[in-house]
Amino acid sequence: MAYQNIFTQVQLRGPAEEGVHVADSEPRYKYYTFNYWAGILGNAQIGPVYLGLSGLLSLVFGGLAITIIGLNFAASVDWNPLAFMREFFWLTLDPPGPEYGFSPFVPLAEGGWYIMTGFFLTASVLLWFVRSYRRARELGMGTHVAWAFASAIWLFLVLGFIRPLLMGSWAEAVPYGIFSHLEWTNNFSLIYGNLFYNPFHMWSIFFLYGSALLFAMHGATILAVGRLGGDREIEQIIDRGTASERAGLFWRWTMGFNATMESIHRWAWWFAVLTTLTGGIGILLTGTVVNNWFLWASENGIAPPL
Repeated sequence: MAYQNIFTQVQLRGPAEEGVHVADSEPRYKYYTFNYWAGILGNAQIGPVYLGLSGLLSLVFGGLAITIIGLNFAASVDWNPLAFMREFFWLTLDPPGPEYGFSPFVPLAEGGWYIMTGFFLTASVLLWFVRSYRRARELGMGTHVAWAFASAIWLFLVLGFIRPLLMGSWAEAVPYGIFSHLEWTNNFSLIYGNLFYNPFHMWSIFFLYGSALLFAMHGATILAVGRLGGDREIEQIIDRGTASERAGLFWRWTMGFNATMESIHRWAWWFAVLTTLTGGIGILLTGTVVNNWFLWASENGIAPPL
């Protein structure tokens, strides 16, 4: 194993693994293949994939949403493919104007397409949550992945539905577009007195950076003990002086505390989930409870007074 380093990975190739058999009325698709480049990123085996009714509907609704966005992008450049590619990052599908309030009945060309897209996209992500939850239950697993996804869905719903509902206007929603999304974020912060003074935004950034640090440290530690068999977790449970024991000792020596195979994943899960959970709370309070975060921070001793 001397040739294994930070840039290489050993790929073991054997018969296709179809996984455990579960009592389910919806059979899994049997198609699978192997790919070397997929093995660079993870496991070289692709498939078989379980889709199911909820997964199929999720892809259908998601495809409809992306199609509507794409067609509106194309229409905005007069169906010119060269202009579409050249201006792609600037193209946008905007929500209805403030004159329509939060009415669901808006002319298609004036924001109706946006509302329709939001419905399909929301249905897609909620169905994918159902799929993730049901698959975990069927396999006898915990539902941690589904609830982590729900935290991201919370922020998505706050931005595109819950806050606009409370503000009484679709115009408060985030447009579908790359640069228009960034411009909305910038304008949102300027209008409401600098979002950086929002305490929940502070927590969200803290957990975001903390997640990146924890995941990087965890990944780096396991890779560092790969030469000692750190990826073979069953042996690590029963053997002494193994990779996992050395990894835990390394953390205690360098960080001041032990990280076990379980605790590091709990830390990472909570940090990642709290990123979008606190972010959603901060966005929801903006404009509904606090109109100017700088003034709020000045009044509460966070920012210097004017």
